[in-house]
Amino acid sequence: MGFKKLQLIICSVLLALTVGAQAETNTDKECFEKISRGVFQFNQGFDKAILKPVAKAYNKLPDPVRKGTSNFTSNIATLLSIPNHLLQGEVRLAGHATGSFLVNTTIGVLGLGNPAALMGLENQKEDLGQTLGSYGVKGGCYFVLPILGPTTVRDTVGMIVDTSYLDPFARITWHEKEIKNISGTKIDYVGVKAADVVDFRGNNMTNFDSLEKNSIDLYAATKSLYLQNRKNKINNSSESEDDWGNLDN
Repeated sequence: MGFKKLQLIICSVLLALTVGAQAETNTDKECFEKISRGVFQFNQGFDKAILKPVAKAYNKLPDPVRKGTSNFTSNIATLLSIPNHLLQGEVRLAGHATGSFLVNTTIGVLGLGNPAALMGLENQKEDLGQTLGSYGVKGGCYFVLPILGPTTVRDTVGMIVDTSYLDPFARITWHEKEIKNISGTKIDYVGVKAADVVDFRGNNMTNFDSLEKNSIDLYAATKSLYLQNRKNKINNSSESEDDWGNLDN
C-alpha cells in the first residue's frame, strides 16, 4: 500500500469520526484524556528542556532579526492560506493573500520585510481545519499530539491534507522527488516550521508563564484556550484577536 493511499484512508476514518461526533451534544469530547494528559506532560518536559531555552536565546537576538524571521515564516504560511480562502469562497481575501505573498517575496526581499501590510493587503492565516469548520464540520474528539500539541480530529485531518496536497511549500520541499525541475529539501520545511514555533514561543513567553502560574489545571486551561482560539478563527471574528484570544486593538 502506497503512502498516499494510507494517508487517504487515515483521513477518511478520522473525518468519519468527526462527522459522527456532530450528533453529540458535547462536540469537544475527550476520547483519550488519560493518554492526552500523558502526552501533554511529555510536551511540557520538551518545552522546559528545549523549546523555552531556545526561545529565550531567540528573544536576545536583535529586533530586526526576530522581526525578519517572523515576517519570513508568516509569508511562507500565506501559500497555504490562498487555497483555503478559495475553498471558503473568500475570493477577495485570496486575492489579498496572493498579492501579499508576491509583494513581500519581491519588494520585501523573500518575505523578510512586510511592505504588503503598508499597502493594506490583508494576510489572514487559514488552514483546512478552519475551512472544514466553516462548512459546519465540528471538531470531534480533542486530544494532544507529541510535540505538535493540542488538536481535534477535524484539525488533524486538515493538517494531513494541507501538508500532503494543499500547501505549495510542503509540496516543493517534503515531496520534492515527485516534482520535476523544482527542488527543495525536507530540512527546509522542518526548519521553517521550527523557526515559526520558536518565534511564537518567544513572542508569548509572558503568556505561557502566566498561564502556567495561574492555572489550577494547566491541561484543562490549555484545552480551553486552544478550542476558543480555533472557534474564533473559524468564525473570522470581526475583531482582531491573537492566538490567546486577546483583542489586538
